[in-house]
Amino acid sequence: MGKKIKIAIAGMGNCASAIIQGAKYYSENTHDTIGLTKYNLGGYEPGDIEVVAAFDVADTKVGRDVSEAIYARPNNTITVAEVPHMGVTVQKGPTFDGLGRHLSKIVTNSSEPDVNVKKVLQDSGAEMLVNYLPVGSTNAVRHYASQALEAGIGFLNAIPVFIASEPKWQQAYADKKIPLAGDDVMSQLGATVVHKTLVKLFVDRGVQIDGTYQLNIGGDMDFYNMLDEERLEDKRISKTSAVKAMADYDIPMRIGPSDYVDFIDNEKICYINLEGKYFGKIPVKLDLKLKVIDAYNSAGIMIDAIRGLKIALDRKLSGPMTSISSYCFKHPPIQMPYAEAKKAFAEFVEGKRNS
Repeated sequence: MGKKIKIAIAGMGNCASAIIQGAKYYSENTHDTIGLTKYNLGGYEPGDIEVVAAFDVADTKVGRDVSEAIYARPNNTITVAEVPHMGVTVQKGPTFDGLGRHLSKIVTNSSEPDVNVKKVLQDSGAEMLVNYLPVGSTNAVRHYASQALEAGIGFLNAIPVFIASEPKWQQAYADKKIPLAGDDVMSQLGATVVHKTLVKLFVDRGVQIDGTYQLNIGGDMDFYNMLDEERLEDKRISKTSAVKAMADYDIPMRIGPSDYVDFIDNEKICYINLEGKYFGKIPVKLDLKLKVIDAYNSAGIMIDAIRGLKIALDRKLSGPMTSISSYCFKHPPIQMPYAEAKKAFAEFVEGKRNS
């Protein structure tokens, strides 16, 4: 392993658990590259990722070592690695709008005082902040983004609150000579990447798409939180824009989270439907069902994104990293078909492009 990549994480839910367990798993299984672009990416391996600071608001996690907090309820994803004591305590971040109407029924807000996020980031030596707050935490995400900016470190935004894709944040990070990437992580084989690939295939093969929809259900706190319809606006925009960008004409579509089913835990079930016409206006219909363990579906992508942003930091790049964002996220500054985004990311790692 090479030099460490020191990260801070905001939001210690299933996805943070999957990143930390995944880094441990791949550090012990060095010949396994499933789910990673490469095992060694620009000189960095998964085991080089080191969590040096962590923030949450849940009383089941605040005050506990990260190695314990990632398994604490309401987290409910599967275990792929036993993470040893890390010596890093989860600290109480500011709540703002992090707990919605539904989530606040399950998660008890810790009584510990809020920490100064900027100071913790600076004292910990973190090089970047990975944001994994609940969907709809608009004010909380903006606070963490501003704290990372003031601390002078990179920012990776894994959720659908628009930071890396917003010009004012892009300029702010460019002015401070700091890189950022996002928004809303694209799973390795999730609903959005499958849906956009199918739409691109239909379009490329000359099929006229008359309409499409995507329905998703899950049993973790992400889906429970998204029962608050008012928290979903950016999520629907993020998922829909990724699919819309694959066609040069308007397609009637409905995309977004649909329901919470508690007993399926961290499993996510997706239904995709496309209907259209091919030669002679003959109708064609495609119905697809996809089942995944949600947290790990994005873990490999985020491990790639973390290593990509570290490369940007090493090269002293600043502002939005378009290749990392287009390859790893649903709502990047520039939307690209998957193959084009993957090529751009590879070129960035190889030093053939600067963003």
